[in-house]
Amino acid sequence: MTITSPHLGSSKAWTDAQLLYALEEVVEKELNRHLKVAKDWMPHEYVPFSDGRNFPGIFEDGEAWSADQSKVTDIGKIALVVNLLTEDNLPSYHHEIASLFGRDGAWGTWVHRWTAEEGRHGIVMRDYLLTSRAVDPGKLEQFRMAHMAEGFESDNRHSMLHSVAYVAFQELATRVSHRNTGHQSGDPVCDRMLARIATDENLHMVFYRNLLGAAFELAPDLTMQAVRDVVVNFRMPGHGMPGFERAAAQMAIGEIYNMRIHHDDVIQPVLRFLKVMDIDGLGPEGAKAQEELGLYMGGLDSEASKFDEKLAARKARMVARGRA
Repeated sequence: MTITSPHLGSSKAWTDAQLLYALEEVVEKELNRHLKVAKDWMPHEYVPFSDGRNFPGIFEDGEAWSADQSKVTDIGKIALVVNLLTEDNLPSYHHEIASLFGRDGAWGTWVHRWTAEEGRHGIVMRDYLLTSRAVDPGKLEQFRMAHMAEGFESDNRHSMLHSVAYVAFQELATRVSHRNTGHQSGDPVCDRMLARIATDENLHMVFYRNLLGAAFELAPDLTMQAVRDVVVNFRMPGHGMPGFERAAAQMAIGEIYNMRIHHDDVIQPVLRFLKVMDIDGLGPEGAKAQEELGLYMGGLDSEASKFDEKLAARKARMVARGRA
């Protein structure tokens, strides 16, 4: 990708309002493409309701929850709770992007469509978890209340370009987390459900990734700086939930989401597709951001390799103990 109009890369050339207007046609194009390829699906069709039974409460025949009532693996349960609580904050996410992108025109249509599609994910995951008795329903509700009561403020709410860059990576990260959770869940029903959710998340990623590519064409310097900032400071949206750090560590060891996955399956695919490291014709600030991004990715790869070694050593110890 070669940028031949240096003035477009000027850090003073674009405001958020100007970029929103300039990208409106791209949003409309991507929205129409999305609507053609996205398939409607029914959450209730992915939930084994016949396996469900009453919990104690208003029902005299309610059966108390216990950890041995579900076939889902321990790591699957942890990841499912993290993924569901992340989805639960949808009202806050909607507020954030509607405030930033607006509620009118193609931008507004996309915001509402995205929100409607994301809403299915929380519905089907909660129904599955309660029906399959994979988690303690009381604790799950307590976690939801605590998480949502804290609210959510995006790290990137100050900038339209930073927000677009963030969701391009975050939607892919969510897809990967859901897919790996399904693989590790031990339940084919759960795996199919999360595969369906992951398909949605991938389409959302494609929308934002293509929009980010268009932003590079319009404002390469500003977009490069936004991508650098987002990649270097990336956090998953559920970072504020109760017990997130411990759960994230367990998910890393369980190979659902860790540094290697983050580098190989989330950040690198977007950077490669957009040829971010090959863009030339940048101004001083853009070139600096590109160089810093490359250095950061090299460091992340090194850290991921160290994590890989530790994980391999841990697996070897577990195998040795099992044989002893």
